[in-house]
Amino acid sequence: MLATAESLCGEYVWGQYDLLVLPPSFPYGGMENPCLTFVTPTLLAGDRSLADVVIHEISHAWTGNLITNAQWKHFWLNEGFTMFVQRKIEGRMYSEPVRSFSAIGGWKDLADCIHTRGAKDLLTCLIPDLTGVDPDDAFSTVPYEKGHTFLLYLETLVGGPNEFEPFLKAYLDKFKYKSITSDIFKDFLLEYFLDKKKIFDSVDWDAWLHTPGMPPIKPEFDYTLAKECTKLCQQWVEWNPSSPCPFTSEDLTSFSSNQVREWLAQLLERDSLPIIKLEKMEELYRMSSKNNSEIKFRWLRLGLKSHWENCVETALQFVTEQGRMKFVRPIYRDLYAWKEMRPRAISTFRTNKDTMMHVAAYVVAKDLHISE
Repeated sequence: MLATAESLCGEYVWGQYDLLVLPPSFPYGGMENPCLTFVTPTLLAGDRSLADVVIHEISHAWTGNLITNAQWKHFWLNEGFTMFVQRKIEGRMYSEPVRSFSAIGGWKDLADCIHTRGAKDLLTCLIPDLTGVDPDDAFSTVPYEKGHTFLLYLETLVGGPNEFEPFLKAYLDKFKYKSITSDIFKDFLLEYFLDKKKIFDSVDWDAWLHTPGMPPIKPEFDYTLAKECTKLCQQWVEWNPSSPCPFTSEDLTSFSSNQVREWLAQLLERDSLPIIKLEKMEELYRMSSKNNSEIKFRWLRLGLKSHWENCVETALQFVTEQGRMKFVRPIYRDLYAWKEMRPRAISTFRTNKDTMMHVAAYVVAKDLHISE
């Protein structure tokens, strides 16, 4: 991973790279301290299927640590660039379809985030106005995925990786050990691609940087790895449980862990499934026995969306055993939305809040509409 990152970004200047697995209450996937990355134990799936988070933290050695955003409102310069570099590394290590498949998942995460916050929420701008705003309230997937999408758009605009990757390396060299703003990035971009001025004249900078909601343009993704996920999703949606079951326990054997994750994500985008379908999935695929936290998270959300009481205890256990905000916030919100389970969600949170890190307890309390 590190060697691939160096081939893309230049020399790794920090000398040493170690990982420290923190206690389960750690609220983030990872934290990119120079030389020693902190990671959540929820990455320990047993099959290395969640190594993308490690790639992300390695990428921060350049985008975030070597070059840093000067103010919090320019946070996308850290996280958008890091998502972009992460997926570049994945493309080089595995394949371009893998890179695109990861970006498809990121686009879905962004859409879900903006749906939750509201398309007119000004904190969904790539450069939000944070005057008087607690940064913990502003934190979301927007700088990560909207930032990544913007850079992917710019890469396509200038002619693809062969044109954009030399720019990336020049950018990292030009501003190393400095803190910069979005305007400084933009000025350097336009200066570097001076011969492409007419192309950049077509960019709606205000729509990308200062307008809330989804990006103005959706990239053309490679759906090679998503097609089978979509096919299986559609088959489950269309199946009438009164007819013979067309599914077998072998349906997922050819899927990677990330494809199972995508299949569940697509099901979550549809109307809630009848409980009889969820019971059949559990019978055939043994979903509740999966060790991958990303799969478990989506499976639980699918059950909560259908008000399947069988998954409630597991969901409450899941938010009790670990404190990663990516997981606990949506699960708590889903439980809160289920009126009959709302008291149990609030009771569980109040029991566990003192074991959570402050930032996680703070935002979950807001999600549950309680003041602590």
